[in-house]
Amino acid sequence: MQIKDLNLRVEFYADNIVRIVYYKENYQDSSLVILPNLKKINARSENDVSTVSFYTDILKVNVDLLRGELVISDNEKGKVIIKEVDRRLRYNTSLMTYTVEQEFTLEDNENLYGLGQHAGGNGLGESSSYRLGYRGSTITLSQRNTDINIPFIVSSKGYGILWDLYSLGSISLKGNRLRVWFEAGKKLDYYVIYGQSIDEVIRGYRKLTGDAPLLPKWAYGYWQSKERYKSQEELLSTVKEFRERKIPIDVIVQDWRYWGKYGWNAFKFDETDFPNPKEMVKQIHEMKTKLAISIWPTFGKETEVYKDMENRGCIIPGTIAFNPYKDECRELFWSYVKRFFEIGVDGYWLDASEPETGFGLVFFSPIHDADLGIGKGYEYLNTYPLMETKAVYEGQRKITNKRVVILTRSAFAGQQRHSAISWSGDILGDWATLRAQIPAGLNFSVSGIPYWTTDIGGFFSGNPESKSYAEIFVRWFQWGSFCPIFRVHGTIFPKEPWRFPKEYQDVIVKFIRFRYRLLPYIYSLAWNVYNGGYTIMRPLFMDFKEDYNVYQIDDQYMFGPYIMVSPVTLPSIEERDVYLPLGSWYDFWSGEKLIGGKWIKGKVSLDMIPLHVRAGAILPLLAKPVESTEEEWDEIELRVYPGRDGKFEIYDDDGITYDYENGRYYIIPVKWNEDKEELVIGKKVGNLDMKKKIIKVVWVEKDKGVGIDISKVDEELEYDGNESIVIKRK
Repeated sequence: MQIKDLNLRVEFYADNIVRIVYYKENYQDSSLVILPNLKKINARSENDVSTVSFYTDILKVNVDLLRGELVISDNEKGKVIIKEVDRRLRYNTSLMTYTVEQEFTLEDNENLYGLGQHAGGNGLGESSSYRLGYRGSTITLSQRNTDINIPFIVSSKGYGILWDLYSLGSISLKGNRLRVWFEAGKKLDYYVIYGQSIDEVIRGYRKLTGDAPLLPKWAYGYWQSKERYKSQEELLSTVKEFRERKIPIDVIVQDWRYWGKYGWNAFKFDETDFPNPKEMVKQIHEMKTKLAISIWPTFGKETEVYKDMENRGCIIPGTIAFNPYKDECRELFWSYVKRFFEIGVDGYWLDASEPETGFGLVFFSPIHDADLGIGKGYEYLNTYPLMETKAVYEGQRKITNKRVVILTRSAFAGQQRHSAISWSGDILGDWATLRAQIPAGLNFSVSGIPYWTTDIGGFFSGNPESKSYAEIFVRWFQWGSFCPIFRVHGTIFPKEPWRFPKEYQDVIVKFIRFRYRLLPYIYSLAWNVYNGGYTIMRPLFMDFKEDYNVYQIDDQYMFGPYIMVSPVTLPSIEERDVYLPLGSWYDFWSGEKLIGGKWIKGKVSLDMIPLHVRAGAILPLLAKPVESTEEEWDEIELRVYPGRDGKFEIYDDDGITYDYENGRYYIIPVKWNEDKEELVIGKKVGNLDMKKKIIKVVWVEKDKGVGIDISKVDEELEYDGNESIVIKRK
C-alpha cells in the first residue's frame, strides 16, 4: 500500500499493539531492539476509494490516502488515540541514507512522559531545570553522561510509541504538535501500544522488547561505593567496619585503576595493591557481602586487551572502544570479563557505556562516521549500551545459572532484558541536582526499564564533616532508600556512614535498616516486574489517572502500589507541600488517617521525610533485624491499613539462580476484607519448599503500627503454607 510517495506496512502483534512502517526501498527486516520471531496476529480490513482500515477488537488504524493522515483509534469506544498527520523520508546525500521526519497532533489536556532520563545540564549534571511531562519541550535523543536516550514515550491518554530507530533524534512538543526527527534510518518504523493503564502499555513494550529478569536478592540491599578503594586492604577493612558496626550492607564496589601497571582497563589487578584478588573476594563473601567491579568499553593501547581486540578487528576505527555489534567481538569482550567471574566477582559496573571513546566525554563524533560492521555509526549511534550489556548478560547466562547483575551509565530500548541497572551519571552533590533527579528517574522508569539509581549525595561530593553537605546527603539518602536500587557513590570524599557527624550518621543507619525492613515488599515487587511487566518507581499518574491534579507532580511518586514518597529537596525546612491523591491515606509516621484529593503540609524533621500509605495496604516487613540478604526471612510483620479491601502476594525464591523461571519459588497470597474485617493468609503457591515462618499481624491506626521500629503485635502465628489462615480483627 502507498501513502503519498511512501510504501506503508501495518502489522499487529496483539489486539492492542500495532506496528507502522514507511519505506521507499526494500529493506532487511531485522531489529536490535524487538525480540526475534514475535508472532503477528491477523487483523480485519476494509477499504473504499480513499481510505483503508485495519482493525482488531481493540485497535483500529484508518489510513486516509488522499489527505495523507493515519489515525489510530480505540475500536471499542471509537475515540482517537493518536493522529499522524505527516511523515517524510528525505534522502541525505552525505550519509547515503534517509533522514526521518514525522508529525502527530495531540489533545489539549494530553501530556507525554518517558524518553529515558533527561535532567538537563551540560553532561555533568550542572542544572536546576527539571520536568516530568514534556509539553512545551524539545528533547534531544542522544546518549551522554547524565542523559539516557530511550525512544519510547507514553501518554496520559494510555498509549505508548516505540520508535525502532537508533540514530541521533529529536522529539519536540510545542502546542498540540509532536514533531519527530531522526538523523538516519532506512525506514520510519514505530509501534503504538494501547492500554487501560500505563502498566498495560509497559507490559506491551516488554512483550516487544523482552522481560526484565529478577536480579539476585542482594542487589536490592545496600551498595557502598566510592572513587575508589585503593587497595585490597582498604576494601576488606571497609566491609569489616560495616560488620563490626552492625550496619547492613550487601554490596561493596571496586571502582577504576585497580589495574595499575597493566594499563587502562586491562582486566587485571595490579598485585602491588591487590596481592591476592581471589582470596579478597573469598573474604568478602565470608562477610556475607558481594563484590561489583568497574569495567570500561575502552582500553589503553598499551594493554594486551587492546592489542588482541585490534588484531581481531574488534576496535571501532578512530576510537579505543570495542565493537559490540559483531558477534565475535562481544564474545571476546566477555572472555575478558569472565576473568572476574572466575574469581568470584558478583556484578559488573559497565562505566561510560554511551560510550566515552577516549576523547574526554565525547562519544558522538568519533563513532558517527565509523564502520561498525553492520552499518555506519550514525545509524546505530544510540544502541551501544544495549549491545555492550548483551555481551555480558548472554556471556554469563551461557556458563552459569547464577543471576547477572550489570550497572551501567547509559541505556537503550530493550536493555531491561539484560539485567541492567542504569544510574544517572556523574552528577553534582547539590540541592538543585537532587531536585532534578526525581523527575529524571520517574521518566526513566516509565520508559520501560525498571531498575534505576543515582550516586547518592552526588558524584562530585561535598565534605561529609560539613553539616551543610551532610544535610544534602541525608535527604538524598532518605530518597535513595526508596529507589529500586539503593547505592552510594562519589569522588573527592568517602561517604561511608561513619564519615558523617553523629546526628546525621544515626539517620543514615536508620534508613539503611529501614530498607532492609522493606525487603519482602521490594522483592515481591521485583517478581511483579518480571512476571507482570510492573514498574516499581511510579509517577502518580500511573495509579491515579482519574485525578488530573497529579499529572504534573514531579516530586512525589508511588514506591510500589502502597507507599507514596515525598522527598525533601530543600534545606532547613520543617514541612513541605504534599498532594494526597483521591482515596484514603495513612501517615506512615503517626498512623493518622487522611482523606485524599487535597494538598496538606507534610511534617519534616532531620530523620523523617513525608511517607503516606494507601488504605487497603498490606505491607510485609522483616520482623527482626538483618545485616545481609543472606539471612533468613523467617519472621514477617504484616502491617494492615484498613479502609478498603486490599491484597498482596509475598514472593520468595533462592535469591541467586534462574530456577524461578521454572517455577522454583513460592508466593504467600494475603487478602484483607474490609467489610468482614478479615485477613486471609492463603495457601502457598509455587514449587519451592518453604521453611515455617512466624507472621506477626499489626492493625495500623493512630500511634500504632507506625514508623520504622518493629511494631507491637496484634496477632502472631506460625505459617507453613499448607493451608489458609483466617484472622479476624478484634
